[in-house]
Amino acid sequence: MPGLEPIEHACCGHGPPIPPRIRHPGGQVLDRHRHGGAFAALLLAGSYVEAGDTGRHRVQAGDVIIHQAWESHIDRFHPRGAEVLTLPLAELGPVPALGRVADVDAIVRLAEHDRVAAAGLLLTRLVAVSAPPEDWPDLLAGDLLADPGLSIGDWAQARQLHPSSIARGFRQQFGITPAGFRFNARTHNALRDIRGSHDTLSGIAAKHGFADQAHMTRATRMITGLPPGRLRPSRPDHACGAARGADGPCTH
Repeated sequence: MPGLEPIEHACCGHGPPIPPRIRHPGGQVLDRHRHGGAFAALLLAGSYVEAGDTGRHRVQAGDVIIHQAWESHIDRFHPRGAEVLTLPLAELGPVPALGRVADVDAIVRLAEHDRVAAAGLLLTRLVAVSAPPEDWPDLLAGDLLADPGLSIGDWAQARQLHPSSIARGFRQQFGITPAGFRFNARTHNALRDIRGSHDTLSGIAAKHGFADQAHMTRATRMITGLPPGRLRPSRPDHACGAARGADGPCTH
């Protein structure tokens, strides 16, 4: 099924955690990978482009990318490389995927002895950033996020683009096909309701365009490794499912 890409790193209590401060060499490319837990990536120096489940983000020092649990993305670092501070986040409500903070030094100092408090400070000072799309892959990603039921064929025809060209060009940028991106968008929307509402699972499945509850169950298993019933907040193990199976490692 589209949307499930090779996963290479461990997190979320299985294997080594994400280092708090990472220096990436110039030109490094991190192939598409999935993170098991939510976290913030604050760019301290350099620049890079991240193309993932929330779109394509071009970031520089002071910018922050917020990652919800089980998101996947590809990272491409510019020639100067980059230094990134990562801060684990608890359950997230509505938070912008891309933002900026003014006092980076205060967050860095606090993170040296309390990363949880530093994450809280970052969220209180985060100002949402909106970047205009640069080309059609950005436009398509934005339209699929706004409407995961969008027909990719109709979208291509309206812009006089060939569907096969769109599939190749989109995958070059995002490491995933438009259909896979749409699958992820629909499933993440459902996950937010599964974890944050008291709606019935059958109702959530219908709301988000799944054929039935079983269809939604297969989708959540592919991304989290767990069925919807075990992802509801009453379950203590819902935050660390496996992208490859309920008994496998939580991936990132």
